[in-house]
Amino acid sequence: MERDFYESPKPSKMMRFFWRASGGDRFILERATYSDQVKYMCLGGIIVATGLMAALAGGYAFFTIFEPRGSSLESDFNMTVTLLSIVFGIFWGLMIFNLDRFIVSSTGKGDGTEAITWEEFKGAIPRLILGAIIAITIAKPVEIRMFKSEIDAALHEEQLKVRKDYEKRTRANYEDRLALIDNELAKFEENRTDLVERIKKAEIDYTDQLNGKVPGTIPGNGPLAKALKDNVDRLNNELSALDETNKERITELINNKRKLIIEMDDELAKNRQVASGLDGLLERIKLAHEIAGFWISLFITLLFLAIELTPIFFKLMLIKSPYDFLKDNVEELMKAEQGIHIERNYHKDKNGQERDKVTHIKAEKLLVEQTALLKAQEELTAYAIAKYKEKMKKKIDENPDDFIKGQNN
Repeated sequence: MERDFYESPKPSKMMRFFWRASGGDRFILERATYSDQVKYMCLGGIIVATGLMAALAGGYAFFTIFEPRGSSLESDFNMTVTLLSIVFGIFWGLMIFNLDRFIVSSTGKGDGTEAITWEEFKGAIPRLILGAIIAITIAKPVEIRMFKSEIDAALHEEQLKVRKDYEKRTRANYEDRLALIDNELAKFEENRTDLVERIKKAEIDYTDQLNGKVPGTIPGNGPLAKALKDNVDRLNNELSALDETNKERITELINNKRKLIIEMDDELAKNRQVASGLDGLLERIKLAHEIAGFWISLFITLLFLAIELTPIFFKLMLIKSPYDFLKDNVEELMKAEQGIHIERNYHKDKNGQERDKVTHIKAEKLLVEQTALLKAQEELTAYAIAKYKEKMKKKIDENPDDFIKGQNN
């Protein structure tokens, strides 16, 4: 807008975009000073930047949650998760952008001075709390991305520990069950070995008797040799009976042992999958706190808090400028055009709080008109009824019999 004393700069498309982001009125800003234009452009720039950071943080958090699980040092690209992360990041960024835009645009300009009074701060507390929550949700994904290499290394060590511990507990679980089977098989083997040793000894005695190696006996296949041979045969029969009796149970135990070993191997093969379960958002946030330490983590969070809350404090600290007076003037003109009259601090409520009196002139004018029209209609109706009564009375005076007959019919 051109003036004799001042010429407002023509805003660029980028500046108008930032105005819109900050909730500034383009019509008024184009007629305000360059200082006002820059203020609202910077304010909008902060809001847009916050939205972009939120989009990146939200997309990365979504990808971290839903990415394929595996070793922290190995990255498996998944097109579906990547595309969904981009879509979610855009959605999250737009949502945070809209929230920030609402928070900042709904924050008043305070009392028009640089000082932030307690009343101004108290009124801004709900917006500050909401802004702090948004800042923290943005800061954490960014933090784990900043320390990704350190987190991956630490997470890999944790995964190795989990795999080793899982393998140890799995083996202990199955080894106890395998030991019971081995103990029972060992008893069968011990009984059979004892019987085999007895058979061997009996065969040696029988052979020695045949060969005359036993002192004080007659060598050859005599009665003693025959008795020894019968003993060998009896022991062999016992061995055959023992094998036949235990065969089914031994086969069952061997099969059970084989199944347990296969099952144990399958469970041990899952240790990588179990360790991969650590590769999630929560574990990465924990490791980020351990790696970065309290102060660095706090500093990053405070940085995002400052970025998020700066526009709110900025609005509270703004000194009244031509833009504010022009905006007030436009608002007053709009209220005057619509017949809205406000008398400030007109009365006090029950709590002693001063309240404004709002008069809707057009509405009251219409109400007065409608009231007057209703009153006039009531008067005309009464007058018509009175005239009708006079006319009927005149007819009755002229011929009362006709009126009575008409009533009876």
